[in-house]
Amino acid sequence: MPSRPARNPATAPVSAVIGVDSSTQSTKAAVVDTATGRLLAVGRAPHTVTGQGGARESDPEQWWQALRTAVAAALAESGLDPAAVTGIAVAGQQHGLVTLDAEGRPLRPALLWNDTRSAPQAAALTAALGRENWLDRTGSVPVASMTASKWQWLRENEPATAAATAAVRLPHDFLTERLTGAAVTDPGDASGTCWYDPATQGYDPELLALTGIRADMLSTVAATGATRAGHLTADAARALGLPAGIPVAAGTGDNMAAAVGLGLGAEGLLDHPVVSLGTSGTVFAATRNRPHSALLAGFAATDGTRLPLGCTLNCTLAVDKVAELLGLDREDAVPGGEAVLLPFLDGERTPDLPAASGLLHGLRHDTTRQQILGAAYEGAVVAVLRALEELPLDAPDAPLRLIGGGAKGTMWVETVRRLSGRAVILPDSGELVALGAAALAAGAATGRDPVALATEWGIGEGRELPAVPRDTATWDRVTSVLDRAAPALLTTHP
Repeated sequence: MPSRPARNPATAPVSAVIGVDSSTQSTKAAVVDTATGRLLAVGRAPHTVTGQGGARESDPEQWWQALRTAVAAALAESGLDPAAVTGIAVAGQQHGLVTLDAEGRPLRPALLWNDTRSAPQAAALTAALGRENWLDRTGSVPVASMTASKWQWLRENEPATAAATAAVRLPHDFLTERLTGAAVTDPGDASGTCWYDPATQGYDPELLALTGIRADMLSTVAATGATRAGHLTADAARALGLPAGIPVAAGTGDNMAAAVGLGLGAEGLLDHPVVSLGTSGTVFAATRNRPHSALLAGFAATDGTRLPLGCTLNCTLAVDKVAELLGLDREDAVPGGEAVLLPFLDGERTPDLPAASGLLHGLRHDTTRQQILGAAYEGAVVAVLRALEELPLDAPDAPLRLIGGGAKGTMWVETVRRLSGRAVILPDSGELVALGAAALAAGAATGRDPVALATEWGIGEGRELPAVPRDTATWDRVTSVLDRAAPALLTTHP
């Protein structure tokens, strides 16, 4: 990220906050200078994801242990006195279903966002009210990733566990409760449950009744992600080596935190889209406009604006798998030519094809391995950019901010440029979720707006690449195959 003016330690002691990114694969804890936004240190600890077929689960207790490990590593690397830390916030992977007993202990491993076993339950929920009704109430149509769908799966497949459940938490809520003892979430993460209505800013009683869950089983929704959820308890302070009583922000989901880090929101940029290339591919923007598309999740942003988002399940890992099968380096790729590869290796969320698998079409004698790999990039990027076209934005030609692991890859960047026809901004920072969480922590500690803070810190600044002519021939070829193949891909495997 951009360099910051050096401090004189004799006259300007550092006051710091900690932003935690608890993702699918790992936890990162960023120690950030509150005044300048300078990243002082990052600690990391891995997570274990288990499951075969459509199952994807993790032990929530491991998230807590990883948070402790990551914070300790970050503090050690920073060299700061822990007393300099004035706030902390957690941003976490969205949608995951954490079921707790009356003592607050997990009853089973959490069902993660990319667990697709609840696809039949999502379809049943959609049918019960109709797509338009769901869009009007929550901004989203239930898919397998949504928490309400996972809760329905649990009720049907593990009724004893569902009956024993005293509380349901999202991953970031679970960790915030460990820090504060308070069950608190924010509008952003709550809007990914299919129980929350962004328009009324509360849980929808009819949707709760439809899925057999009570409001008192869910976290209270704070006004924003920077609202104080509480203060660090003595037990949590001992576990983390931090001062007891420091403010803990309500926190938010990982996509909402990335938006804060990029300075997207009411006190920053509105209607400027972001494409994130990671395990999943996402596209989102902060806007005041209400979305109404089944291709989007109608999320709330953590600051009270909207954050409509399209999410695909298959992005960098899927393309890396294709490269592995072909015996190629991930950058050893060229445009796909006549070949079309839809890399839906784990089913797909956007479009909603939970039983899908990968599909290769248009293979010729002269097709090369490099073209097949290039076609995998194109298939993954088209799926994300189709959702981009559904965002209700007032700045349709704004540059794309490209983030995530894929933003470091030349082939990913050039494929996005070629298929979008837009200018692309590559932010300098690689820890946007953790830095966005740090801005929420600073907001809780100081009362400042976190989006305004992140903008002052310059987290979202980066290099801009000019637009290139859009490759409409490849776009049309890929979308034609996708549209024609969709009915077959929707067929449930035996």
